[in-house]
Amino acid sequence: MADACFSAETLDDVMRSAIAGIQEHGVPISPSKGPAVELIGVLIEIANPRARLSRTETRGKSFSCLGELCWYLAGSNDLSFISYYLSAYKRLADGNIIFGGYGPRLFNWRGVNQLENVITVLRGRPDSRKAVIQLFDAHDIAKEYNDVPCTCTLQFMKRDGKLHMLTNMRSNDAWLGLPHDVFCFTMLQEIVARAASVELGTYKHSVGSLHLYEKNSKGVQRFLAEGWQSNTPMPPMPVGDPWPGIALLLEAESAFRTAASFDAARLDDVDPYWADLIRLLQVFRCKNDKDPETIETLRGRMSSKIYYPFIDKALSGLR
Repeated sequence: MADACFSAETLDDVMRSAIAGIQEHGVPISPSKGPAVELIGVLIEIANPRARLSRTETRGKSFSCLGELCWYLAGSNDLSFISYYLSAYKRLADGNIIFGGYGPRLFNWRGVNQLENVITVLRGRPDSRKAVIQLFDAHDIAKEYNDVPCTCTLQFMKRDGKLHMLTNMRSNDAWLGLPHDVFCFTMLQEIVARAASVELGTYKHSVGSLHLYEKNSKGVQRFLAEGWQSNTPMPPMPVGDPWPGIALLLEAESAFRTAASFDAARLDDVDPYWADLIRLLQVFRCKNDKDPETIETLRGRMSSKIYYPFIDKALSGLR
């Protein structure tokens, strides 16, 4: 394939192009996780990073995407945390942790808060090319672990009043991993943009091995056969310091996941953006508790209709 570059406005549109490209031009490989088809050296570009949630029946994974983001932001690599949202992580654990978990690497990697570092760099030197977070480490292949990072680096560049992000992946599953990665990384991009007082730019995602596993072929075909609302972005994150909203999001997430108490009345004084994300986490708790009545109430309190399809899907599973 001469040009392994896929560019579109939204996650769904770029996924469709990338998957079709793999199917048409990919080469068979036999990695440890089973037979797959691969493209080498791929660049994916999403012009509107807020269009980060798949709007399809098969890949619309708002709850697990948001749960994984919270796992990162909490600085955690705890198995029980992430397996509440994504049970597949149980197969990747070393004891009670996920060795390759991104949370500690973002916020406390060998004593360094990498996310804080890049924000400081961008505030002090707008044209800097040093605002880079390293996730894959030389120690990751010095021993055998059940999970090591698929992501090598996250680079943030402030240009023309906008924050652009470039992610470099050593390996990426275009079906399972890509939707979660794009969601989490573009959310980090918007968090950094707000913290650095700059607008959101484009998102670029470079992959050494972009692949599809043979075992997921039926799901992939269902995805390609679906239609979707191709340009339905999330609302903009509120302008200003994002960390108070993130702190409340993480407090609520922990309460819902552990079935502890959380005073929902507190959301009356919170920006609707953060209140909606918190209510989504509560919807997931109610889905697990088989409580459609509370989900209906939460739906009525959402500020953005973009989340209705995900809530309605949760409700449909309980009726």
